[in-house]
Amino acid sequence: DAPLADLAVVYAGRTALRSFALDGPVLAAVIATPSSAGEVVLLGDGEPRELTDYSKPLRGKGIRPMIELETTAPDGYPVHGWLVLPEGEGPHPVLRVIHGGPFTQQEWAVFDEAQVYAAAGYAVVVGNPRGSAGYGQTHGHAITHGFGTVDVDDVLALLDKALERPDLDASRVGVMGGSYGGFMTSWLAAHHGERFKAAWSERAVNAWDSMVGSSDIGYFFVDAYVGADPEVQRDRSPLSYASQIEIPFAVVHSEQDWRCPLEQAQRMFVALRRAGAPAEMLLFPGEGHELTRSGRPRHRVQRFEAVLEWWARHL
Repeated sequence: DAPLADLAVVYAGRTALRSFALDGPVLAAVIATPSSAGEVVLLGDGEPRELTDYSKPLRGKGIRPMIELETTAPDGYPVHGWLVLPEGEGPHPVLRVIHGGPFTQQEWAVFDEAQVYAAAGYAVVVGNPRGSAGYGQTHGHAITHGFGTVDVDDVLALLDKALERPDLDASRVGVMGGSYGGFMTSWLAAHHGERFKAAWSERAVNAWDSMVGSSDIGYFFVDAYVGADPEVQRDRSPLSYASQIEIPFAVVHSEQDWRCPLEQAQRMFVALRRAGAPAEMLLFPGEGHELTRSGRPRHRVQRFEAVLEWWARHL
């Protein structure tokens, strides 16, 4: 854009800006990178100066690099993401990890989930399908009244791009995600279950018709993204297609999740068990929607242990 063309670049690179504060000519920013979860950087006259190195212990344990992926969806739309590989030659089992939001994004920054799974021997594919932030408003609005459409195309296109590599095992692929990523996991398990060995659906939206009256986000979110028509809400709900799910399916939720209330998990689990699907449910007491990011440390560790145990069984 012309107004942006005249602005001076004070910091550039494959980074993610977390926050910043301006004091006269001096700018202090928290900047994350593929080898850091975020450091305080002082910007102004002269070269940028890092004031912290909080990620030094993490780097000492070994951080797996991010490999950029670019491809196109079936309609020609560009799709962008990353691959985090474990050590060794492979072929490695693959986890397609889908972020929440949907208007959030994966970034050029250390992602603890990808690092944990890669350290355990899994290749991790992450990306930003249509509906994500970071690529403009048109990209972000592309799935308004269209959840489970072009976003699905983008998720699968990026996976297919990664699976072109000979060091990935296309016969051992799992899908997982939380919140919107949980919705997408449930949707994919129902509509594209043949692509995956198992699914881990966490803090998911599974039924829009009940979320509209129970979530702390308010009815406007569902109305804006999905629509106010109850029939449309049910048509766009993974719960409506639970009987189509045949792969092993983990329903994971937190007891005090007010964003995607517990009933979203309970309804899905009951529907799966009624249909005879190999479903399991894991519930974390006293936790909310942010368990994976700011939950009690012991629960975050227990969750990672449960995730790895699940994939050890199914991949």
